Parts: sequence; C-alpha cells; structure tokens
Amino acid sequence: MALVAQFMYENHRDVFNDILLKMAQRVPGVTNVEATDTLDGRILLKFQDGSFKDPFIARYVSDGTIKMFAYLLLLHDPEPHPLLCVEEPENQLYPNLFAGLVEEFRDYADKGGQVMISTHSPDVLNHIKLNEIFCLSKKNGITSIQRASDSQLLVNLIEEGDLPGALWKQGLIDGLNRQ
Repeated sequence: MALVAQFMYENHRDVFNDILLKMAQRVPGVTNVEATDTLDGRILLKFQDGSFKDPFIARYVSDGTIKMFAYLLLLHDPEPHPLLCVEEPENQLYPNLFAGLVEEFRDYADKGGQVMISTHSPDVLNHIKLNEIFCLSKKNGITSIQRASDSQLLVNLIEEGDLPGALWKQGLIDGLNRQ
C-alpha cells in the first residue's frame, strides 16, 4: 500500500489530496491526514486525531483506518480496473463508515468499473439498493444467481420502509431460491 500511496502522491497529487480529504471526513476522530517526503524518498503518512497534539504515523493507527485508506486509494485509481471484487469490506471498520464506503463503491461503478462485493453484514446490506443485490445459491453442485429486486415481496417490503439487511436476517432474501 505504501508504494501505491507514494505513486499517487508523486503522479496524481490532486487525486491523492482528495483521498486525504475523504479520510478526514470518513474516519471518526481523524481531523487531518498529511503526506510528507522522508529524506530517503519514501512517503510518510501522518494521521491527526483531534484529541492529540501530535499526529500518529501510519503504523500506529488502527487496522480500520488503514483499511479505509487502502479502499480510497483503490477506488480513486486514475486507471480503474474493469472488475473489482471485494470480500467482506466490513471487517475492521466502524459500522458508521459503511454508508460512505458503499457510496465510494457505487461511484467507482458509475465511472465504468464493475464492483462485486460479498458480505455477511446486514449493516452493509442496508446501504445497498435492492436492484444491486444478487443472491447466489448452490444446489446439486450448480450455482444460480438471482437479483433480489426480482422478488415482488422484497420490492414491496423495501417500499414500505424495510431494510435489506433486516429482510436478510429474517430469511426472506435467502428464500428467493425456494419455489
């Protein structure tokens, strides 16, 4: 990640500065993130917590903070990949970061990349639109895929105010594959 951050810092400074701004907006307590060059040509990331006088260098911040920074680097790549697969993005992140992260994934997809997320978190699912949810099921060694929005029951429940994560916990999304 340090090499990618350094590349972005040196070659796409405007994008890198946007990432730093988003870090300060998204991560609780982080009021600023600075990138400085070291004498040996590396980049040193300093995360300022509003409660402390001096910033922390990257190795002393939480895994979730580093993970969010890595996602932002990936999602703001000037040359995005056509397919991005992310497994369980919720790990090590505060639940209040899920909405913003899902929006970042959605923005990436809106720019032309396809994003596939697998999750076991109803809280993440609550921030994903019903037509963006696909259910995979395996029967007799064959995997089938169905869009959640193909279920009129789910569409109706969402229109009435239910959240996808709550419907999943109730077994209603899994039930798409039952006839």
